[in-house]
This record gives sequence, C-alpha cells and structure tokens, in this order.
Amino acid sequence: MGKSLTPPGDGGDHITPIDLKHALEERYLAYALSTIMHRALPDVRDGLKPVHRRIIHAMSEMGIRPNSAFKKCARIVGDVIGKFHPHGDQSVYDALVRLAQDFSQRYPIVDGQGNFGNIDGDSAAAYRYTEARMTEVAALLLEGIEQDAVDYRPTYNEEDDEPVVLPGAFPNLLANGSSGIAVGMATSIPPHNAHELCDAALLLIKNPAATVEDLFADPANPQRGGIEGPDLPTGGIIVESRESMIETYRTGRGGFRVRAKWETEDLGRGGYQIIVTEIPFQVQKSRLIEKIAELLIAKRLPLLEDVRDESAEDVRLVLVPKSRTVDPTILMESLFKLTELENRIPMNMNVLSQGKVPRVMALNEVLSEWLAHRKDVLVRRSSFRLAAIERRLEILGGLLIAYLNLDEVIRIIREEDEAKDALIARFELTDTQAEAILNMRLRNLRKLEEFEIRKEHDALSAEKAELEKLLGSDDLQWKTIAGEITDVKKKYAKVTELGRRRTLFASAPTADVEAIQQAMIEKEPITVVISEKGWIRALKGHSSDTSTLTFKEGDALRVAFPAQTTDKIVLVTTGGKVYTLGGDKLPGGRGHGEPLRIIIDMENDQDVLTAFVHDASRKLMFVSTSGNGFIVTESDIVANTRKGKQVMNVVMPEEAKLVVPVSGDHVAVVGENRKLVVFPLSQIPEMSRGKGVRLQRYKDGGISDIKFFALSAGLTWEDSAGRVFSKNKDELLEWLGDRAAAGRPVPKGFPRSGKFSG
Repeated sequence: MGKSLTPPGDGGDHITPIDLKHALEERYLAYALSTIMHRALPDVRDGLKPVHRRIIHAMSEMGIRPNSAFKKCARIVGDVIGKFHPHGDQSVYDALVRLAQDFSQRYPIVDGQGNFGNIDGDSAAAYRYTEARMTEVAALLLEGIEQDAVDYRPTYNEEDDEPVVLPGAFPNLLANGSSGIAVGMATSIPPHNAHELCDAALLLIKNPAATVEDLFADPANPQRGGIEGPDLPTGGIIVESRESMIETYRTGRGGFRVRAKWETEDLGRGGYQIIVTEIPFQVQKSRLIEKIAELLIAKRLPLLEDVRDESAEDVRLVLVPKSRTVDPTILMESLFKLTELENRIPMNMNVLSQGKVPRVMALNEVLSEWLAHRKDVLVRRSSFRLAAIERRLEILGGLLIAYLNLDEVIRIIREEDEAKDALIARFELTDTQAEAILNMRLRNLRKLEEFEIRKEHDALSAEKAELEKLLGSDDLQWKTIAGEITDVKKKYAKVTELGRRRTLFASAPTADVEAIQQAMIEKEPITVVISEKGWIRALKGHSSDTSTLTFKEGDALRVAFPAQTTDKIVLVTTGGKVYTLGGDKLPGGRGHGEPLRIIIDMENDQDVLTAFVHDASRKLMFVSTSGNGFIVTESDIVANTRKGKQVMNVVMPEEAKLVVPVSGDHVAVVGENRKLVVFPLSQIPEMSRGKGVRLQRYKDGGISDIKFFALSAGLTWEDSAGRVFSKNKDELLEWLGDRAAAGRPVPKGFPRSGKFSG
C-alpha cells in the first residue's frame, strides 16, 4: 500500500507563515551576491572573472600549454562545465571564444585554431570544429601555481579543487580590460598597453605614494615611461585631453572618445576618396556600413556619394564624396556625429578588491593591489621552495652519513631485523633520512654519486640562504618583483609586433560647427509659409506666387519667403521673443501645415510678428509700438530651445512691432501722427536684450514705420500708386534732428498709409 496523501488529522495545517518582504529580500540578496562575486566582476589581482579563470585552470589541468598540441574546444568546454563551472556549455564556449579573438582581447589568452568569429560580428564555428591551446599570456597568469602561490577551494561538487585567484604575473585586468553587468553595479575597463602598465608598476614600486598623474606618461620626459591611455585591439584614435583622461583614471569613472583612423586617397585630377583603416573598439563593421547606408538613403549625409567595404585581412572602408570640392574634414566630422565611426568607450573600474569587496578603484589603487598580490605570490612561492629545499637537504644529509659509514650501513641492513630503527639509533638519523637510505639503489653506491650529492647539497644550501635573505627583506622582495615585471615588459615591449601601441592620440580638428551641421542636411529649396493664425509649412521649391495658397477658414497669409533646408528660420513674436527652427525640420507643404504652438512654446496672447532666413552677418533693429528700439546682432538672437529667447522686453498693451535690417548711416522714423524725424544711426545703442531707447516722442498713438538710409543718397519712399519720391540731404534739413524728438509733419506726397513702401 502506497503512502497516504491525506494530511494528518491532528487539526494543524502544517504551514509556516513567513514575511514575504523578508523572504524576497533574502533571496534577491543571495542572487545579487552570487552575480557580483561569482559571475560579473573581475578580480583586481588577475583581472579574470570566475568563468575565464576556470577555463585557464581546466586547460592547465589538461596539459594544454602554449607549446603543446591544439585540443578540441568541445573537450575543454566539457571539462570546464563538468568539473568547475556548472553552467551552459554555450556560455562557457562564448567566453572561451572571446579570449581567443585578437579584436576583442589586446593580448589573447587563448590561441585558437579554426573559425573564432570576426570583426563583422559573425559568430565562431561550433566547438566540435574549433581547437585551442594557451598563449604565453595564460602561461604567465599561471606561473608558479604548482608552488602553493595561491589558495584553492573545493569545486561546486567538492570532488576537485580550483584556484581562488591565479598568480597573475601579467597585468591582465588593465591589459585586456573587462566588462560585465552585475546586480546594481557594472564594470567596464578598456584594454591598455602592457609595456606602459609595466612602466607604471615600476614607478609605483619606486614610489608607493605616486598619484595617478605621476603614473601617466610625461610628454616632456619620454624616457620616464608610464600610461598614455587605453590601447585598443582595433586601434583607432582617442580624441580626449590629457587632463580629462587623468581625471577618469583618478576617479575610476569616465570615458574616452575614440574615432576611426582615416586618410584621403588621391584619384588624380583633383578627385579623392576616403579610406578608413581602423574602426573603434567593439563596433561591428557590417553594422557600421549598414548604418551609413541607411543614412545615405535617408538623405542625412548630403556630402557622401557611396560607401564600399573592400576589407580583406585588414579593415578598408571606402567613402566616396559627392564631388571633389567636398571638404574631407567636414565630411568626416558629419560622419563622426551620426555614426559609430566615433564611439565613446566607457570606463568604470568597478572590481573585486582582495577578491571580496566590489568597489570603484583609481589607477594607482588597481596597480597597487596587483603588486601586493605579486608580493604575496613571491613570498608563498619562496616559502614553498624553501620548505622543499629543507626536505631535500635533510635527505642529502642522511645520504652523506651513509656514504661516510657505508660498511656499517650495509652490515645493519644485512643483519638487523628492524634495519630502519637500528640505523636511526646508530647514526641519530630522522625517519625521513633512514627511509631515504633504505630506498637507495645499489648503483648509487659508486664514488661519483657521493660527489654529486655534495655538489647538490652545497648548491641547495646556497639557494636556501638566498631565499631566507629574500624572505627577511622587504626591499629584496620588491627588487625581485621589479625584475619579474621588467622581464614581462621586455617580452611585450612596444618594439614587438604584439606589444606595439595600436591606438594613437589626437585633438579633434576645429572644423566649423555650422558647416558640419549643414553637411548633415540635404540642401533643397523650400518656400516657408506662415499664416495669420500661426500655421507653418514648407513647400518644395521656390515659389513666388502666393495667390494659389489655401488656408483654413478665417485664416490668411502672414509671411512667405524662399529658403533652403540647410537654413535656420528665425521667428519673432509680438511679445519680443525669438525662436529658431531648422529648415529641414519644418512640416511639409501638404495641407495647411502644423500650428507653430506645437513646435515652439509660444504664449497664447502673442502672435507671429515676422519670420526670415537667419543671416549671422546682419544687424537688426527691434522697435516696439510705443516707439522704443535698439539694434541687435542677428547671431545673438539665435535660440536653440523650444522656449526661445526673450530679446525685446515689452509689457502689454505694448508689443514688438517692427524688425528691420540695419543699413546706411541715418534713420527715418514716422509716427501714427504722420510726423517724421530723421537722426544719425549712431544715436541708437546696440544691445543683446532690453527695452530699447525712445526713437520719437508722441502725445498719442505710436510708431508707424522706420527706414534706414545713407544721408548722401537721400531718403526715398513709394506711394500706393508705385511712384517713387526722393528727398536729398538739403531737402531733409527741416526733419533732421536728434533721437526722441517729436518731428515735423511728413513731406508732401508721403503715402496715406504712413509706411515708406506705400
């Protein structure tokens, strides 16, 4: 009979109530700690995450060394997940693949044979096809592991042991970089040059109190060495100031702008094309080309004709300009702004300090912890070797006693029942020495063997003395570590192919920002139309006939003018505010367009006064209804936000009434009272914002119109019938005066409208 599923009849429900909040916090914290400690963050000492450390250790256990034969990746992955890392085989293989990619790792840790993916983003072949072995870098990371250099801990099933950290004779954390996302924290460290890291570490050994600035290479003293900045596997050019980089390394947080490396290739007859030979780190080449092609189709790159990928082993992207007159710098600057030809490499040096505490560290702290680890490894290896020497010297001492008393030893072995005890009693030997004598072969009794033992004894005694001296001296330990680092530096020196610096440094060229903005917009003619009720649209082409335009019922044309999509359109409201719109951003000409109030934050009690194409070289005169005015440079009124820029200060019922381009040397002002005053332009101040000064004095009403002119050429106006009237300097004498005068009645023939243009 099976076990009854009926609950016991003691009346209890056997349910333990728990607090859900507490239970969730406890479980989430356990998950977070697991992710931070055992998955996402690298250890500052060897620069490895657990999965990478386990891959290297598994290869070491399998005997896959740099000089051994390649082994199938399937075997390596199998060993890793079977013995050390009980996670998905694909995730382990992906980690192994990345360690072998020379475009992902500055100094690859795995030497791969077969298809390990490429810079286009294609994935590696399946692990049954690919093979791998260690590189010299991996061998350096493991150096001395068999000499008790690091602690071991049981694996997940407690069948084996695995190293907590590798000895790390190579500055791997900064040399190869790392990136990972944990829970509530992340890490992102770009790769660096090993030669420079060794230089910085040697500087830090000499001066443990060295600051980040001290560890940086000094352009004024190239012999000193030190870190110049990241050295990315795919090269490129870093356009970041030295001060900015030092600040990033000092705080452990920041970023570096990296640009593609490019050059112009002469095609003869003034023609050229641009060749990109290096792209930023971690940018997929195929995706980059797709993005450029998409922008070409969307007409966002008007200076570019075509893009081609002619890459083989090396990167070669060909960018064809629209014409030979296109400035290559401006073309590239527009591409840098819109594509991943310029990329920001983030830096967040969040690592496990002492393998336990996650924290963001500065450059000098990272190197100090690596050096402290190297010292710990040196002491542990030296102690391990010393213990081995002492064991061997003990055995050799016993063997020498045996050679000095050979006949007696042979007699004891032949005649005594308990030869070992007898030997110990007769010659005061240790158990180990007696065992060694009894295990000695007959062939070792030759005279020459005694000489060899004495020689080995002397050599080991000398080595023991050196090790004791080393373990007793802090200075000697640091001197030994400096020697080891110097050896690594020589191995990966900048003169070697692997060690040469790939990423260069430069300042971003100071190209005209305006020109770059225009280079990103397809230049096309448009006609800007604004209605009385504030609806805006842009018709394609230049149209001078506005009679065919249709508007909503009760609406009419306010202003229409020709422009280009590359132009900035300036709008002035009756409230004295100025807004700037891009010609390419205006709604199309179908229908009635869109209300301006959707595009800009325009107050409800204000209307559009005027609009025109921006011209930075001009000066404008702002005039209010009450006759106040001032001159402003047009480049000062550009507003790059929806809120616009308050240029003329007016308070209701006063409003901004006129915006007129400044020219000539005199101003003619006519009021609604049909009085005219003429005065020199120099009497009007230039301001960037304000109420302005009084131009003409009125008892009632306000200003009607204003006109700038050169006094030598005279003042002209046109009546409603199209007739032109003119007054020369002498004829204007009775109206000439100073600013803020009341003026005199207008001359005969002046238009009834009170405007200079009829």
